[in-house]
Amino acid sequence: MSILAIDQGTTSTHALLVGSSGIQTTAKTLEHQQFYPKAGWVEHDPEELIQNIRCCIDSCDDIQAIGIANQGESCLAWDADSKRAISPIIVWQDNRTQLTIDKLKSEKQQQRVLELSGLPLDTYFSATKLRWIIDNIPAAKELLQRGKLRLGTTDSFFLDRFTGHFATDISTASRTSLMNLHTGQWDEELCHIFGVPMEVLPEIVSTTGDFGAVESKGRVIPITASIVDQQAALYGHGCINNGDAKITFGTGAFALVVTGATPEQSPNQGLLPTVAWQLKGQPPIYALDGGIFSAGSAINWARSLGLFQEYSQIQHFETNSAIERDLAFVPALSGLGCPYWDRTAGGLWIGLSLHTRAADLVQSILEGIAFRAAEVINSMNEFVSIKEVISIDGGLAANPYLCQFLADVLSRQVTVQSSTELTAYGTACLAAEGEFEPYPIKDSTKKYLPQTNRDSQLLKFQTAVSRAADWRL
Repeated sequence: MSILAIDQGTTSTHALLVGSSGIQTTAKTLEHQQFYPKAGWVEHDPEELIQNIRCCIDSCDDIQAIGIANQGESCLAWDADSKRAISPIIVWQDNRTQLTIDKLKSEKQQQRVLELSGLPLDTYFSATKLRWIIDNIPAAKELLQRGKLRLGTTDSFFLDRFTGHFATDISTASRTSLMNLHTGQWDEELCHIFGVPMEVLPEIVSTTGDFGAVESKGRVIPITASIVDQQAALYGHGCINNGDAKITFGTGAFALVVTGATPEQSPNQGLLPTVAWQLKGQPPIYALDGGIFSAGSAINWARSLGLFQEYSQIQHFETNSAIERDLAFVPALSGLGCPYWDRTAGGLWIGLSLHTRAADLVQSILEGIAFRAAEVINSMNEFVSIKEVISIDGGLAANPYLCQFLADVLSRQVTVQSSTELTAYGTACLAAEGEFEPYPIKDSTKKYLPQTNRDSQLLKFQTAVSRAADWRL
């Protein structure tokens, strides 16, 4: 049995072929363009992503099934008849709807939205983006009047285009702010609050099952799994029991911990209850999610500034930690996510002096990312007992300085999995319907044990965070 897993992410579309023995082969990786039409706006071209997914599928032979992981909160609008997009994809990082969020907060809607969806009012989620499309794209209004408008996250667009199934899986729907976390269905009150007509939204279905079939090279291949990328990574890590946690260090850093068969709401900790997955015919499994908006993107930004040239230069540092020398960086380049949810926060270096060098600045960025990840994990641990081993992946998981510093701050073992393809592999495991097993945490290739107590340094970092807050008010 060969499964093709497609990880359609923020910067690229990646295809992994998993054979019957579990052997993995990278089939294709295609980057796509990022568009920044205005400050705070981030867009993708829907047709470019469709083309890249098609190219990934057509690059493989003898596929028995396909699974697709999606970006989560990124969304768009399209024509129900032609299946052609009438809007760009508005990416999860986009904050064009901040004024709408502020208005809803002033109308005291925050608590009700939290109660129903489990999510805070933030531009990160899809609901206000979907309403923005209706209000600002004339074709959307015209199609809505004719009953031909379709709104949804990217997964529902891909499925509708490739298979004619207008559906979204429950894990993705739980990221929109429009799904009732307790019923697993679109909520009439939430749709009214955000001004999104329920009739234009896709059907909510389980993560595994029949999503239709796509034609390729004369073959008809079923799509049997659709899921949010971070939840797919959680499954791929082997985090399937209560208290299992992982952090993926990509463009942002995303921590998830499995909480079990009932949603755990924790508004005081700033954590997001979310659906992890739902296997066909079974009840949903829930998780707590905590997102950090800038991780790998902060390192890439530092490189673009000329602070370093090669990633090998920032794996080790000759000096003590930057925070020990009173230098801290708050990676709030796109605001602060969990547990603060402050889009007005600004990125901040504090403690600069005439002795500060480029290497010191990069060192402080890595430490800031680790501190922020620790804040999220510590918040989760106040609510659900997290196991003593944290599994991590993503590009920055290859940086030994970050990994060791994270282990120190967490006072936990940090493990780096042997596979760098955990989002795609988790998707393949789900699409294979039990043919493959996710990786157990113990099979990691690298383990980092805590060596230095950094509790006081975390407190110092949190003082820096308080100074970055509300900067853009």
